[in-house]
Amino acid sequence: MGVSGSGKSTIGQLLSQKLGWPFYDGDDFHPPENVAKMRQGIPLTDEDRRSWLSTLRSLIEQHQNGIIACSSLKESYREFLQGDRTDLIWIYLKGSYEEILERMQHRQGHFMKPQMLRSQFATLEEPKNALVINISLPPEKIIEQITDLI
Repeated sequence: MGVSGSGKSTIGQLLSQKLGWPFYDGDDFHPPENVAKMRQGIPLTDEDRRSWLSTLRSLIEQHQNGIIACSSLKESYREFLQGDRTDLIWIYLKGSYEEILERMQHRQGHFMKPQMLRSQFATLEEPKNALVINISLPPEKIIEQITDLI
């Protein structure tokens, strides 16, 4: 979990390869109207996210093991996604606004516009029950840290 540009997809894919678990990118489950709003630089509301979060919760309920890259910016979103499960591990990819903005300005083909990063940080409620990983480390070191901790 983390704001856009924190490396969720990259780390999720690498972790999936390392553990042999399926990987799902939460962005792939947004309804078209959400993607259209984000492409226009319009931040999503809680109402916009409701069906998306329901889809992700169904995905979680269908699997014993798996990795989902999902922003999960608010505690209420994480609580909803977790439901009654006690075996979920939240991994928070944490970085500074400046570091993530620079990453976003260099990536190609993503619907999330760099100017929306401020709204992501404004919405972010840092988790209290997550493994916190500093995104300034190389991806291989991040994977090593995660696998050492889980």
